[in-house]
Amino acid sequence: MNKLSPFHIAIPVHNLDECRVFYRDVLNCKEGRSSDHWVDFNFFGHQLVIHHKPKTEETLHTNPVDGKDVPVPHYGVVLPWNEFENFANHLKAKSVKFVIEPYIRFEGLVGEQTTMFFYDPAGNALEFKAFKDLDQLFAQ
Repeated sequence: MNKLSPFHIAIPVHNLDECRVFYRDVLNCKEGRSSDHWVDFNFFGHQLVIHHKPKTEETLHTNPVDGKDVPVPHYGVVLPWNEFENFANHLKAKSVKFVIEPYIRFEGLVGEQTTMFFYDPAGNALEFKAFKDLDQLFAQ
């Protein structure tokens, strides 16, 4: 299998309206079907569904990766290398607060990538990354 298939992910959000604006207007994801309790988005060619769930007091967890505290769980997409910087600049222009600023991870090593992390308004962690050599995506 050479081509990756689109994935589907459903995430909990405690404020459907606020998150709808974030995914639609900040991340520029096209809105699809919706109801009073959920909204579909085209998340970079994948299906993302935000589902209302009352807010809880769960604590955030992180794991150390390359000297940074990576939020767990998190989700996101792998962008083409030449689109990553433009997207990062777009997020900065939209005043997105980064948990981990865009940087080169594993520089000079197997799996070298550029990456960034931030939270949506419901506290869901997102990671966007890019590889100069996409063959490094699953390299060991």
